Amino acid sequence: MAGRLVRRDRALNVWPGYVDALTTLLLSVVFLLTIFVTGQFFLSQELSGRDTVLERLNRQISELTDLLALERSGKRALEESAASLRANLSGSEAERKRLQGLLASGQGAEGKAAELGRQLDAEKGTSARALSQVDLLTQQISAMRQQLAALEDALAASETRDRESQARIADLGSRLNVALAQRVQELARYRSDFFGRLRQILGNRPDIRIVGDRFVLQSEVLFSAGQAVLKPEAGPEIDRIASAILELNRQIPADIPWVLRVDGHTDARPINSPQFPSNWALSAARAIAVVQYLVGKGIPPQRLLAGAFGEFQPLESGTSEEAYARNRRIEMKLTER
Repeated sequence: MAGRLVRRDRALNVWPGYVDALTTLLLSVVFLLTIFVTGQFFLSQELSGRDTVLERLNRQISELTDLLALERSGKRALEESAASLRANLSGSEAERKRLQGLLASGQGAEGKAAELGRQLDAEKGTSARALSQVDLLTQQISAMRQQLAALEDALAASETRDRESQARIADLGSRLNVALAQRVQELARYRSDFFGRLRQILGNRPDIRIVGDRFVLQSEVLFSAGQAVLKPEAGPEIDRIASAILELNRQIPADIPWVLRVDGHTDARPINSPQFPSNWALSAARAIAVVQYLVGKGIPPQRLLAGAFGEFQPLESGTSEEAYARNRRIEMKLTER
C-alpha cells in the first residue's frame, strides 16, 4: 500500500507541468475565439448599418425610377398630343386658305371662315398649353437626374466609409489579440508562481493534491461528514493558502481580471436533510464557507468565486469508500473572471 502511494505521488508530480501547458494553450484558444466573436459582432454592427443605408438608398432610387418612368410616359403622351395638335393646326390653316379662296364667291362663306378662324385660334391656345406642359416635364426630369446623381455620390461615400470601418475593425482585432495574449501569458506566469508557493507551504500531503491546474483538498480535512462548518483544525491549512493568495494579489497588476475559484464536490451518495436537501446544496454551502473564511483573512471578495458541482464531477467512478473519499473535495483554481 505504501509503495502504491509513493508511485501515485510521483505520477501526480509529473503531470502538472504538462497539464499547465495544455491549460495555457486552451485558454489562448478560448481567448482567440472570444476575440474572433467580438470582431464578428462589431463587423456585423457596421455591416448592418451599411445595409440599412443601402436599403434606404435603393428604395429612394426605385421610387425615383418609377416617377421618372411615369413622367416619361406623360411626356410621350403630351408629345403625341402636341403632334396631333400641330397636324390639326396645319389642316386648319389649309382649310382657312381654302375658305379664303372661296370668300370671293359669296358672303355666306365669310361667316363660315370666321367660325373656322375662331376654332383655329382655340386649337392654337390648346397647343401652346401642351407645349408649356412639355417644357415643365422636361425641367422636372432634369431635376430628378440631378437627385439620382447626388444619391449615387452618397452611396459611393457610404461604401468608402464602410471599407474604412472594416480596416479599423481589423486593426482593433489585431491589437486586442496581442493584448489578450500578453494577459494570458502574465496570468499563466502568476498561476505557476502561485502553485509553486502553495507546494512549498503545504508540502507533500496525501490529503492535499494537485489535479491538473487545481489544488484539491479532501473534504475530511475541512468539514465533518454532512456538514458545511469548517473544522477548527482546518484553520491553519486555509490560513497558509490565504497568505499565498494575499501575496499573489499584491504582485498581479490590477488590470488583470483574475479570480480564485473555489468549487465544492460531494460523492454520489444522496443527502436529504432539512439543512441540505441535495448534494448541490451541500457542495455550495461548503464552497461558500471557504470563500467567507478567505474574505475574513483579508482577500478581496471580488477576487473569489464559489462554485458547486454536487456529485456530478467525480474524480473516480467507483463505489468504494476510497473512491467516495477522493470525490468529496474542495478544489481551488486560479483563473480569469
